[in-house]
Amino acid sequence: MAVPVVALVGRPNIGKSTIFNRIINERLSIVEDTPGVTRDRIYARASWLGKEFRLIDTGGIDMSGEPMTVQIKNQAEIAIDEADVIVFIVNGQNSVTKEDEDVAKILYRTKKPVILAVNKADNPEQRENIYDFYTLGFGDPNPISGAQGTGIGDLLDEIVKAFPVEDTSEEDETIKFSFIGRPNVGKSSLVNAILGDERVIVSNMEGTTRDAIDTKYHDDKLDKDFTMIDTAGIRKRGKVYENTEKYSVLRALSAIDKSDVVCVVLNAEEGIREQDKRVAGYAHNAGKGVIIVVNKWDTLKKDNHTMKDFENQIRDGFQYLAYAPILFTSAVKGQRLDQIPELVSRVYDNRDRRIQSAVLNDLLLRATSIAPTPVVNGKRLRIYYMTQVAVQPPTFVVFVNDNELLHFSYERFLKNQLRDTFDFEGTPIKILPRKRK
Repeated sequence: MAVPVVALVGRPNIGKSTIFNRIINERLSIVEDTPGVTRDRIYARASWLGKEFRLIDTGGIDMSGEPMTVQIKNQAEIAIDEADVIVFIVNGQNSVTKEDEDVAKILYRTKKPVILAVNKADNPEQRENIYDFYTLGFGDPNPISGAQGTGIGDLLDEIVKAFPVEDTSEEDETIKFSFIGRPNVGKSSLVNAILGDERVIVSNMEGTTRDAIDTKYHDDKLDKDFTMIDTAGIRKRGKVYENTEKYSVLRALSAIDKSDVVCVVLNAEEGIREQDKRVAGYAHNAGKGVIIVVNKWDTLKKDNHTMKDFENQIRDGFQYLAYAPILFTSAVKGQRLDQIPELVSRVYDNRDRRIQSAVLNDLLLRATSIAPTPVVNGKRLRIYYMTQVAVQPPTFVVFVNDNELLHFSYERFLKNQLRDTFDFEGTPIKILPRKRK
């Protein structure tokens, strides 16, 4: 199930970015008392009452026709188009304005749920203006204050209530995997080569693929069903000029959300770029299985050390993905393409692996005998028990005497012990400390 998308929209200088930062508990959007500061859409992940969603902060919609305001308006309309829920924000310090009515006319054309939020409603005098906003036609206004946090919880309650109902009837048993990466690394070519069909457009022009495309197929060799997801290239912020290109980032993130395993595609001709690391970080942070696919391997002049040298570069540049297997492929020549579904299937199984508590605690005894727990400020970390609490990705809880004593270096040591003992190739592992009561 894709994560719901919520867009914050409204005219300029009404506090959308302040509300955005308040909801995600982070100062990500720029906040200034100047109209037009937020120009592009800004994305972040948020949650409320156990429901995760993606939040989009948009620039203020201005109908003046100035070149910059037209671009900002286009960006906001793209966010509106993709959102599952729209939060229409107005300024409670005054009554309905012509600009509010212009935004309302755009929202009337959508088929999406629209929640009306009256910002800057900090005191009883300003709340008198709330009733004026009924004329916009979006039901009960929700008085809030982005600066003070007043009413944000009630607003989030309304947002979560408006999320699409999860349809489990269409859930299938297929293994879902996606190809993500910078533009022009050969993601669409890999899809077509695996399927033996021109399923998606292939072009040397960057950014050909705009949408995430799902394709189901049966692998006869493995006798398994897969859903393969091709995504638009994720470009570096500041190098994206076309509206639909900017929008591809959100669609790629949605594809990652839907995937069990993510294939991070690198271009062998170009080597590793900083943007490759950012792209891979999306999948790692989402807790997905990860495979690094080096495509266009046929274009390189090689000797006996080429593959090993390239692998060393990957390990050095993607240290947080030390668990991810690396596959060198060529969509044009068909090299090692049959290994992709095999590797995806293995990583999928590893991501779903469960270990009995008794076995884990035997491992814990061996680990602490190899490397005794550290002493911090004269106090030794004591680990009493380990148990697995979740899969996808495998998640373990260790009960300790003090959470603060479990330093990341010893946590990394425990993860390495788990990987040395069990097959967790391709999947991240989470270790959560809990203080024993």
